[in-house]
Amino acid sequence: MPSRRNGLSQPAAHGLSAAELRTFRALNTPVRIQKFLDELPYQYADTAWSPRRVLRERKGHCLEGAVLAAAALRVNGHPPIVMDLEAVHDDDHVIALYRERGLWGGIAKSNFAGLRFRAPIYRTLRELALSYFEQYYNLRGERTLRSYSLPVNLARLDPLHWMTAEEDVWCVPEALIAARHYPLFPDKVARRLPRLDRRSFEAGMHGWVRH
Repeated sequence: MPSRRNGLSQPAAHGLSAAELRTFRALNTPVRIQKFLDELPYQYADTAWSPRRVLRERKGHCLEGAVLAAAALRVNGHPPIVMDLEAVHDDDHVIALYRERGLWGGIAKSNFAGLRFRAPIYRTLRELALSYFEQYYNLRGERTLRSYSLPVNLARLDPLHWMTAEEDVWCVPEALIAARHYPLFPDKVARRLPRLDRRSFEAGMHGWVRH
């Protein structure tokens, strides 16, 4: 419910401080959120920081970037929705989802150039997930994306304080793992996929940092 101050309706703060709210309200478009994520150093620790922790530490990885993006979208009037992209011989990838004029777009933090922002042009989540296929590969050049999840609305995790917790919010990846996943193509197709060509491989590695 909105709070009231001086008789006027105010947006819910979701436990965020005034400074945190100012930061998120300034990220009032998907493009601005993506730019903010791109400027954060990528971290490789096995963590699941809340948006509050990411803002304070000023770094984050794929999961943490998507959760921060979901929080920023929420503060600016969108539902906080994320989706899991599931891979083989590779890490999964998490995307914050937004919708404009009935079409889906995505915001993501990644070390790989092609696994980040998507403009809102996709009619279905399957179309959006498929848009990541060609750029989703491991260091052996294998195309690794296989399935995508149903969207997870993080509002249902509000009792676990996913936006502000000081401890790791493992409830978020647990919810994504538990969500139903849909294959993008049959296994027999996956077994015959060619490896990525060298030029495409190198283009997608722009900005990648070895850890």
